[in-house]
Amino acid sequence: MTTDLHGPLAAYAARLHATIGDRHHVASPLGAWLLLAVCATAADSDPAAEDLARALGTDLASAAEVARTLLDAPHPLVACATALWHRAGQGGGGSAGWRATLPATTEVGALPDQAGLDAWARAHTDGLIDTFPLKVGPDVVFALASALATRISWATPFDAADARALGAGSAWTRRLRQVLRSPSQGHRCAIVSGTPVGDAIVHAASAQSSDGAGLVVLSVAAAPQVSPAEVLAVAYDLSAGAADGTPPAGSRSLFDLPLGETPLWTLSEERVRTRARDGREERHTAVLPCWSARGEHDLSAPELGFPAATVALAGALAQPVRGFEARQTALARYGRYGFEAAAVTGMFGLVSLPPEGVARTAELRFGHPYAVVAVASDARPDGTAGPWHGVPVFSAWITDPEELSDSAT
Repeated sequence: MTTDLHGPLAAYAARLHATIGDRHHVASPLGAWLLLAVCATAADSDPAAEDLARALGTDLASAAEVARTLLDAPHPLVACATALWHRAGQGGGGSAGWRATLPATTEVGALPDQAGLDAWARAHTDGLIDTFPLKVGPDVVFALASALATRISWATPFDAADARALGAGSAWTRRLRQVLRSPSQGHRCAIVSGTPVGDAIVHAASAQSSDGAGLVVLSVAAAPQVSPAEVLAVAYDLSAGAADGTPPAGSRSLFDLPLGETPLWTLSEERVRTRARDGREERHTAVLPCWSARGEHDLSAPELGFPAATVALAGALAQPVRGFEARQTALARYGRYGFEAAAVTGMFGLVSLPPEGVARTAELRFGHPYAVVAVASDARPDGTAGPWHGVPVFSAWITDPEELSDSAT
């Protein structure tokens, strides 16, 4: 790609989540950003172009190239689509050169009726979203749309745990019976120091396609008094390396931390048989709740870029446009087996009795509101990384946990 998308997308996500606020929600900053980027080459040198570049966080040519690369080479686990429609008999003017710059996969044609728009939403989200976020009326002359969707199963499913494992200080223990516990293998956990909010805990669960591409869902919690915006910013920072499977920067050795309980974890020690080179073994587990979220988000705030995109698109289509509407519908579900029901069974066997040593176990507790970022990994068999590698696709702020159910995802 011609630009590093993670930085611009993290900045855009901060603005989008700020407009939504601290309520329980999920959104796709990438979905909104891609829609703006599709409009990028339609903008000329007027103030709208400057505003659009500011919202995108990069120059317009680079943004357009990134959008074409991602949309024309979709990730195996992330369905994506864009469309540009205009009312029949209108929108035929404007620059033919601009149309040629659209991603090859962008659907272009006459504006569908409401049933057609709803059908497009269903088709391109695997039925997860069944209605288009806007209602078409006689005053609509053109529409631009994007869709992103994923259904994954964890490579290793969670175990179940008593909700009291969230800690005596968690208000969620009074409303839940069971929560999720990370398995002994297959998930990644860390205690991270030195972030802008101090100590943070991190849990990562992942899914992988047959060709090696994957999706990593990162959960990040800080001290309860830290604001949602600050925790989400740290989650995006930490997500930059999540696709590579490397430990987060600032990860702490459990042997550098005091034993006992904090608001975020409990650290214990025991004598064990271990093959750790220095006889000191580190183990992490995480307990966190199931959750689901659905949101309808107004994207009309100037800092989100859609006023500028409307001006650019109206000029490109040679259409007189007096106003605009921009909204996003987003949903997500997080459960024991992933984003759809599945089961994976594993067994490990030790071939000999190891020497005695000491093990420290940290149980990370996601017992108060926390951030979630889903990041695509796109490692290729030849050792290179594809265009989706490290791209955050969805993000959420979790305040409303749900009961664990084996029949749910």
